[in-house]
Amino acid sequence: MTTAWLLDSGAGSAAFNMALDEALLEAAPSLDRALLRFYSWSEPAASFGYFQRYAEVEALTPLRPLVRRPTAGGIVPHDADWTYSLIFPANHPWYALRAAESYRGAHSWLQTAFSRLGLAVELAPCRCKSQPGQCFSGHEKSDLLRHGRKIAGAAQRRTRDGLLIQGSVQPPPEGLARADWRQAMRAAAPFAPPVQWLDFPPGPPLHKRALELAAAKFASAGYNRKR
Repeated sequence: MTTAWLLDSGAGSAAFNMALDEALLEAAPSLDRALLRFYSWSEPAASFGYFQRYAEVEALTPLRPLVRRPTAGGIVPHDADWTYSLIFPANHPWYALRAAESYRGAHSWLQTAFSRLGLAVELAPCRCKSQPGQCFSGHEKSDLLRHGRKIAGAAQRRTRDGLLIQGSVQPPPEGLARADWRQAMRAAAPFAPPVQWLDFPPGPPLHKRALELAAAKFASAGYNRKR
């Protein structure tokens, strides 16, 4: 039986949401297995890719606050989306995948989950150029499409500690419930079946580290405006 961690961290601020993902990536060597995190946003916000220029982002979205992600990619609106993260330690098979393979793997996982809910979606076969900096105005190869429109994208970061994938889903208009989607994600996990999901206990040290990163980095104007 394959075991994996499951963390539902609830609603958080933009800075804390990014900080917890980075803290989990730092802690990846001690996880010893994959971790799936579900979370939401305590206020409307927009995240933007690590390499984007703040002045350009500021002009492209009215959403505030703006927070620089630890991963790359474009602007993602977080006013109604469903967000998740995947963290893999360096000894996990997904860590050895090339970036294009792990990206496709995450969206194939989503595709299977939506299929379980009776929603037909497809992986983008190629790139369709988006408006400057806007993640959901076009699509990249292997993004998730519904009737040709992008409904899910992701961004990645690999370090010596592990692999972090941050994903965002724009809820389809069919009225699916977030709770049903989360259950389908657990059932559709692309690991050797059956998968036993273990509740992940964040613990005080990890929570403290996330709060430190939120205050010193992700809520800092110096970090968010660094380029």
